[in-house]
Amino acid sequence: MDDIVIIRGGGDIATGVAHRLHRSGFKVLIVEIEKPTVIRRTVSFAQAVFENSTEVEGVRAIKASNIEDIYKCWEERSIPIIIDEKLNILKEIKADILVDGILAKENLGTSRDLAPITIALGPGFEAGVDVDVVIETKRGHYLGSLIFEGFAEPNSGIPGIINGFGKERVIKSPADGVIRHICRIGDLVKKEEIIAYVNEVPVKATIDGVLRGLIMEELEVWKDLKIADVDPRGIKEYCNSISEKARAVGGGVLEAILYLKYFSPKILLP
Repeated sequence: MDDIVIIRGGGDIATGVAHRLHRSGFKVLIVEIEKPTVIRRTVSFAQAVFENSTEVEGVRAIKASNIEDIYKCWEERSIPIIIDEKLNILKEIKADILVDGILAKENLGTSRDLAPITIALGPGFEAGVDVDVVIETKRGHYLGSLIFEGFAEPNSGIPGIINGFGKERVIKSPADGVIRHICRIGDLVKKEEIIAYVNEVPVKATIDGVLRGLIMEELEVWKDLKIADVDPRGIKEYCNSISEKARAVGGGVLEAILYLKYFSPKILLP
C-alpha cells in the first residue's frame, strides 16, 4: 500500500497500532514529544527518541530528523519516528490516515480536517465531530470496538484488572524531581521493595510481580505521575511483547481504516 499513516504518540498502545499497520503494508510515521513519559519502554517505539532506534517484535523504529530520513526508513521497511508535537510534518507529507494515540484522555489538537481518515484512541474525542472513528480502549467486552457516534467509555482512573489487581499495580511518583532507577524492567519485585528514587524519595513496589514498566531514567517527573507498572502474573516474557490490549486496539484501527476506505462517502477511491 502507498497509504501514509501518521500516528501521534509512540507509547505501548500506539506501538501496537503502528506494529499492526506496518505489517499490513501501510507507511507508518510516528510523531512524538521531546521527552516521552512512556512506561512500558521495552514495547514502545517512543524509546527510539532516547536511543535513536528500538525494535518491538521484529519491527524497528528509527529516529528521523528530516523528510529524507523518513523516506529512507520506509525504503528500509522501518518505522520513522520524529519529534513534532505541533504536527508540522503535515506541511511536507500528506497523511492519508491520522491516528491520535496519545491517550491523554483529552483532545490535544486532532481534528477531522488533518487527513481524509482520522481515528482516535480512547476517551476525550467525539466520533463524527473531532474524528471519524473512536476506538474503545477500556478493557472488557467492547475493547477495540469502533465508535462512529459519541464517545469511548470515560476514564475511570482505575486500570484494568489483572489477577485481581487494578490500581494497585500502577506506581505513581511520590514527589517532584528526577528519577533514578534501582531495578530494571523485567525484574521480579516484592511489595515494598525499593525500585527507584525520585530525588531522595524512595519509590516502592505496590505488589509482588514483574516490573513491566518503568519511566526513562533521569527524566523530570512530578508528584502523582504514573512512573511504573507491576504485573502480578510475574511472567518476564510479557515485558517484551505487545499486550493483548494493544493488539485489540491495533485491530480496531485497522478495521476502521478499511471500513472508512471502502464504505464511507467521505473517502474518494481511485
